[in-house]
Amino acid sequence: MKRIIYLLFLCLFFTYSCKEKKSDIIEPKTELNNWQPLFNGTDLDGWTMRIIGYPLGENFGNTFRVSDGILSLRYDAYGDDFDNRFGALYFNEKLANYRLKVEYRFVGETAPGAPEWGFRDSGVQFHSQSPASLKPEQPFPVSLEYNLHGGNGTDERPVGAVCANGMFVELNGQKNTGYCTPPIVKRTFHGDQWVTLEIDVKENIITHYVNGEEILSYANPTFNPEHEIAKTLIVNGESRVKDGYISLQSNGHPIDFRKIALLKY
Repeated sequence: MKRIIYLLFLCLFFTYSCKEKKSDIIEPKTELNNWQPLFNGTDLDGWTMRIIGYPLGENFGNTFRVSDGILSLRYDAYGDDFDNRFGALYFNEKLANYRLKVEYRFVGETAPGAPEWGFRDSGVQFHSQSPASLKPEQPFPVSLEYNLHGGNGTDERPVGAVCANGMFVELNGQKNTGYCTPPIVKRTFHGDQWVTLEIDVKENIITHYVNGEEILSYANPTFNPEHEIAKTLIVNGESRVKDGYISLQSNGHPIDFRKIALLKY
């Protein structure tokens, strides 16, 4: 009888102990709950536009516009000559260690006078210098770029290259030798379909994704000390790039964005 009582006591003890331990576990929040929308679907609150030839914050030709929950880049007011009026829409907060998710699609025709490479071309720039620090004639910021390409309906034109303007990155331990480095996994998207890109920035490791698939990873971004503008951003000999601004490129081809969201680490 004593043995039975003893065994019952042990069972009750371990059951209570397990419940106590379980109650001490704090369930982590889901990623879904941590995502912060950067685009409110109504206006450009929190963003600043910069177009070559115009004051910071001036939205020439209503280039950046919002309608029906979509952020659109359009060039109908540029006339017959795009005239190298490159621009970008900058999010106002400086960022480090995050995951950015953006849904985009190319539409319509390239603006007259835009460069040939501007066909279905745009990009998400990050680790960028501030828009206020750009020189008046400077077309693109010192930054990294997740390059956006759209297919022409026939040829392969992979999305997701890293373009390094005034910077170096390391791929498999080797510095990049060209301005743009293509993705390892190549995916081309034709037509006006919505595509989801993600940029994951964790300390010195950066990874590109498209529609949930990893396509490129690289590390250790640094300023190029021989680049005219980048060298001015090196402070006290520190060339590592740990943070910066994000922006959406305006290169002359109409593009739509929606559901721009940030997950901070």
